[in-house]
Amino acid sequence: MSLAIVHARAALGVEAPRVNIEVHLSGGLPGTNIVGLPEAAVRESRDRVRSALLNANFEFPQRRITVNLSPADLPKEGARFDLAIALGILAASGQVPIEALGDYEFYGELALSGELRAIHGLLPAVIQATRAGKAVIVPTANADEAAQVPDAKVHAADDLLSVCAHLRGDAGLPRCTATPIPPTLASVPDLADVIGQAHARRALEIAASGGHNLLFIGPPGTGKTMLASRLPGILPPITHDEAMASAAIASLCGMDVAVALSRRPFRAPHHSASAVALVGGGSIPRPGEASLAHGGILFLDELPEFDRRVLESMREPIESGRILISRATRQAEFPARFQLVAAMNPCPCGYAGDMSDRCRCSADQVARYRGRVSGPLLDRIDLQVEVPRLPISDWRDNGPRETSATVRARVMQARERALDRAGVCNAQLDANALKLHAALGEPERALLEKAVDRLGLSARAHQRILRVARTIADLANAERIGAPHLMEAIGYRRLDRQAAAA
Repeated sequence: MSLAIVHARAALGVEAPRVNIEVHLSGGLPGTNIVGLPEAAVRESRDRVRSALLNANFEFPQRRITVNLSPADLPKEGARFDLAIALGILAASGQVPIEALGDYEFYGELALSGELRAIHGLLPAVIQATRAGKAVIVPTANADEAAQVPDAKVHAADDLLSVCAHLRGDAGLPRCTATPIPPTLASVPDLADVIGQAHARRALEIAASGGHNLLFIGPPGTGKTMLASRLPGILPPITHDEAMASAAIASLCGMDVAVALSRRPFRAPHHSASAVALVGGGSIPRPGEASLAHGGILFLDELPEFDRRVLESMREPIESGRILISRATRQAEFPARFQLVAAMNPCPCGYAGDMSDRCRCSADQVARYRGRVSGPLLDRIDLQVEVPRLPISDWRDNGPRETSATVRARVMQARERALDRAGVCNAQLDANALKLHAALGEPERALLEKAVDRLGLSARAHQRILRVARTIADLANAERIGAPHLMEAIGYRRLDRQAAAA
């Protein structure tokens, strides 16, 4: 009897759990058995591995082979364990030295010829392997992705023969270095394209400065989507930690990691998206659009057209910045610290309150339409902004308009003030931090209390007004929140004002 142990990690979330691949050779009828909750692609690895070994001129043991993937209660999926299983068989049969396996984790799908193919979900595995002090051997196609992890010891190979030569000491695999991926805004549309809408542009700048959630309300064709699509161009560049978290999620979903490392994500799912598509889930939990937007923007256009249950599933992630998906035997947690931006019409036909006076929707129809978006969800949106239809005379405005670069400079200055003061952007200030960094004088406190009482605002809305006012003060380079800052912040609670008036 002989036993070899090889290490890899499962792709079941950003925290990739370690998997031990134990290969045991014994007497009895020849055959290969894989145990440890393998799904179909893992079970099929027995045929890929056998063919790869034979085509690489290795001996495939004519004995009973048992491959145990532990921990046994953790589901295993995909072809990521092919290389580790092949090396375990070779080590157990004495064709590669067992002692050479302990310092590495191995990843890669094997072609029948023995070549290594790229896999999904590698970045989280490399992050965890690096924290555990292990080097990794990966397919060449994944080398640049894996090398993006700081301090990672990454070796890339084209085929099984190259890996075995490295383990034997015959021909070492060079250590891979990362190709720098600088932040880019090359494909982001410019804010200078927007004509007029000074109030909405101001709200967009405040939202970018403080990381606040934003809702645009207005008739069709007034520029709501156009404004939202220009928000990425005025946000600060993505930080390294944010980029690594975003890239890890993108890797799990088989998306381009280089794009995730270079800019903040902007996700705009269609209103037909299900709750699983939006927040994640499935029998084997996978990230949804909310997690794919981590560190960036989740844009929900035509907000009332989303299924109400789908929208309600967003309430907890907006507050906590994470999504915990629970199943009977396991849990998966995905980060979801996104900035929610949404757009909606004021009524079913879209023209309520428009100067054209062409809306014929009844009060009940308008109430039912707006009721598709619940009060608790609206309570979590800091800025509720009207985007009216412009007079045709304003369409001919050919004068100079502020570019995204100009606005971004102000946004970055305001964001830096917040980070220097509290370590987080203003939208993430908790109750204790608000008391410390958003303290009000007696006149300002009386003004806010009067507004809260008159509008019937919740404690959550009260705190969100303070956060927005703190951002407005930062944009004005003011140390303390003044009455003008508070009044502007209160003015952005448009739907609360309408409810109070009704």
